[in-house]
Amino acid sequence: MSDVELLCEKSFSFADQEIVDKFVEFQYALIEADIDKLDEILLDDFKLTQAPNKSQVKREFISEIKDGSMDFSKSDIMEPTILLDDDASASLISKVRLTAKVKGKELRWISNTVANFKKIDEIWYLIGWDN
Repeated sequence: MSDVELLCEKSFSFADQEIVDKFVEFQYALIEADIDKLDEILLDDFKLTQAPNKSQVKREFISEIKDGSMDFSKSDIMEPTILLDDDASASLISKVRLTAKVKGKELRWISNTVANFKKIDEIWYLIGWDN
């Protein structure tokens, strides 16, 4: 069984599929704690929002992955919807079931995810993850 599963019955257009593929790649990088891949996928002004009063910038987020404070082990992406704002910005909206150890505590939760993307030189980058 894969550590990242896309649970979806619909097919996507080419542009939408690019966004889905990038989000799946991001989830794999989280699970593998692939710091180089995360650094590549996330723009420098990336912001993770975990709760109304909890957000992190890219450097803080990657640091917690690197030191094991956040240790993701499974991601199920459920029926994502893609909203293309224009040719260079898009959002993926989905429920995502995550399994992780957060500061040593095993957790499993379903989040209403909004992932925001920006296209630069024909490559999609993640600029925000509202989780």
